[in-house]
Parts: sequence; structure tokens; C-alpha cells
Amino acid sequence: MPKLKFKLPEIETQNLSLICGPVNSNIEQIENSLAIKIKSRGNSFSISGEKNNVVKARMILEDLASLAETSDSVSPDEVHFSICRALNGTASDSNGTIFELETEKDFTIQTPKLYVTPRNKAQEKFVQSILDHDIAFGVGPAGTGKTYIAVAAAVNMFVEEKVNKIILTRPAVEAGEHLGFLPGDLSQKVDPYLRPLYDAMYQMIGFEKSERLMNREIIEIAPLAYMRGRTLNNSFIIMDESQNTTTEQMKMFLTRMGFGSYAVINGDLTQTDLPKNIYSGLKDAVDLLDGTDGIGFTRFNSKDVVRHPLVKKIVDAYDKRLEEN
Repeated sequence: MPKLKFKLPEIETQNLSLICGPVNSNIEQIENSLAIKIKSRGNSFSISGEKNNVVKARMILEDLASLAETSDSVSPDEVHFSICRALNGTASDSNGTIFELETEKDFTIQTPKLYVTPRNKAQEKFVQSILDHDIAFGVGPAGTGKTYIAVAAAVNMFVEEKVNKIILTRPAVEAGEHLGFLPGDLSQKVDPYLRPLYDAMYQMIGFEKSERLMNREIIEIAPLAYMRGRTLNNSFIIMDESQNTTTEQMKMFLTRMGFGSYAVINGDLTQTDLPKNIYSGLKDAVDLLDGTDGIGFTRFNSKDVVRHPLVKKIVDAYDKRLEEN
């Protein structure tokens, strides 16, 4: 079995503890993800396992060492992100910097409260697609960062005065639940289902400013049904959960765009809540519009998931069953 021995540059004991994690939890996370074994003594490491995974494990440890130099903690999420980049061939080497993607172009999106940096190549492509096209589709499983990237792009364009308004919407189709039993009108019923959009907005602009902009309807969050009959000029429009649109709803949404507007449509074709006899508007748009000038498509898969490591395994399991059927 291949074995690799190496030393990290001279590193403080506290930083070494951050790299390894409480009770070596970070080391264990890397071992379980790559099916390798890591032994350490001080800043000396010995890694055994399949050759490619051994090399990737070293890249991950060097990533974490760079992070430990500039941070007070190394969280399980940050370990997971580093593992994902290594598996996708994008982790930095000993000359690189943690979270620095191996590309000449900087895809970081600046918002008032934070910088949003793509975690993998698919997210990079999505950012580029949003910048290059008036309409950009993000198609793939949950947990790939489609909504977060879209909201960051919207906030950035609003702050830079490229648009005057941000509109966040989704179809009023519930995931196996019943909107009719919820109190209030349609907007109030759908409101809980738009929570991911709210949360992202609060993180990037701040709660108080977001609320002020919503009260002034500069940021508008509404069900898809409220888009009918409108022409949306100088706006950044995001539609989430678009797999739950009908073909008629998708056409209605896409034809709302006015001058100076941008639209991002996100969805996961494997999580459609429509009745079985209703064709998904997202699937129809992908089939009909792919290759159309001015419209971009970015496809995500389970390798691009940036949530808990189990999410990738869950997505893979469901995809496998779907293929078998």
C-alpha cells in the first residue's frame, strides 16, 4: 500500500491542534472521506492508502495548515470544503492558499457583509454564466449553492447600481405539504418556503437593511403567481424551485423580463412536486432553450454538494435508484 511521509512547515502547537481538530476529528473526517490512514507526530505526517487519495490528503492538510495560520478555528465545514476541492482537483498545493481556486480569474462576489467565493468549478461556471448571460439557469441537486450564489450576484449588482430592484420568487407548490391549511393569503402562505432566500439576503445585506428595502419594495419576495401581467425592468429576478413550474408558468416568467434586467432560474429536476401527469417547466426550458444566445445553463451534480458529506451520499443513492428504474 503506497505511503507518503512529509512535514508541514514549522507550525505552532495551537495551529497543529486546529489542523487535527478536537480529538483528531478533522483527521478522522479526511480518513473517512478518502479511505486512507493518517498518522501524525508533531508536524510530521504519514499517509497510507490508494496513491491518488494519499496525494489529495496531503493537499488537504496543507490547505488546513494555511487556514490555521489566519483563523482561530478550522470547522468541519471547512474541512469538508477542502476535501471537495481536492476530490475535484482544485485544492491548492503547498504554494497555494486555502480557498484560493486554481484559476487566473477571481470569481469572488462582493456583498456589503461578506465576500462569496465559489467552492468548486461548477460554482465558478455558474458565476460566469450569470455575468455573461441575461438569463442563467442553475440545474442540479440541493446543497450545491445555487440559491446562495444567485442571491450574492443579485446583491452585488444592486450595490453597484446595475439594477434598481431585486425580486425573489418561487412557484406555490408545496413539498408534500398543504398550503391550504396555512394562515393568510397566498403571499403569506408561501413566505415560509422562501426562507432560504431570506436567510441569504440577511447574511449579505444585514437584517435591518434587508427589512427596510423589503418595506420599500426594492427587494420583493413574492409567489410566482404575482408575476403575471408585469414587465420587470432594471431588476435582478431569481426564481427558486423552478422544477415545480408548469410549462405555462415558465413561459410566463421568462417573458416578464424588461430592459436592463437579469434572471436566474434554479431548480432540481429530481425533486419535482408536480402531479405525475404535469410536465416540469424547468425540464421543458432545458430541452427547448439550451443553446439559445443570451441564455446560459450550468449543471451541478452530487460532487458539487457543499453541505454535510452525507448529503452527497443521499443524492447519489436517489440518483442511482432513478437510473435503475
